[in-house]
Amino acid sequence: MMNFTGVNPISATLRMAVLAGMVLVLSGCAGLNLFGPSKIVEEEIIPPEVLYQTALDDMDRQYFTTAIESLEKLERQHPYSEYAERAKLMTVYARFRTGAYEEAILASDRYLALYPSSSEVAYVLFLKGSSYFKQIKDITRDQQLAQDAIDTYSLLINTYPDSEYVSESKENMRISYDQLAGKEMSVGRYYLGNGQNTAAINRFRTVVEKYQTTTHIEEALYRLTEGYLKLGLVSEAKSAAAVLGLNYPSSDWYESAYALLQAQGLAPEAVEGNWLTAETSG
Repeated sequence: MMNFTGVNPISATLRMAVLAGMVLVLSGCAGLNLFGPSKIVEEEIIPPEVLYQTALDDMDRQYFTTAIESLEKLERQHPYSEYAERAKLMTVYARFRTGAYEEAILASDRYLALYPSSSEVAYVLFLKGSSYFKQIKDITRDQQLAQDAIDTYSLLINTYPDSEYVSESKENMRISYDQLAGKEMSVGRYYLGNGQNTAAINRFRTVVEKYQTTTHIEEALYRLTEGYLKLGLVSEAKSAAAVLGLNYPSSDWYESAYALLQAQGLAPEAVEGNWLTAETSG
């Protein structure tokens, strides 16, 4: 009969020795805590009015980081207290002041979702728009933040036209629009320099049609004159220069556009039948 107990069976004595060793090891571990504290230390509950006043005092001293800690504890420990709404508002401001703009935007969205009818909505929208505005990068970078700032400020201005924050919002919007126009000009100049004249013209046209009040409008009209001449579209080139001269007769860009046309025996003229003259008449 075959033996299925295996080759070289462990003797009974050896098995007993191994078991005795395991018992010693386990008994030695009995005094060790291998899984951390046996009891979780609970957070001390501080009265909401104390946390609120602490945060308020810190903000008065411009200790915004420590103020945020008290405000977060207040929201966590007393989410339904009479101080909850004010704490969320203060958090938006404190985040903004510390330069934590993404966190300020998130805090703004939370406040607006919870308190859409609050008398502080205009202020929160202003802080949210300004959080986008403060992050706007130079014109060689993506300008989505500028568009986000414009959208938020527009909501504030349209919803609360009498708000004390409208004036500064409009100024920040003006700068944001200038950034968007500057981005279009930067890309347009790149295309023009690489002989991609049609693509360049489309960028400059966007500036003329969408960003007429920005500082880039004069150059955009000049670049249109230049681009259209390169494509042999004389009527459009003459019209672009004419619009530039009509609106900015003392501009250096008009002088340059005039010289470009003159070099080819041409002169500025608002020729009917193209989008430039339609813009002027409209």
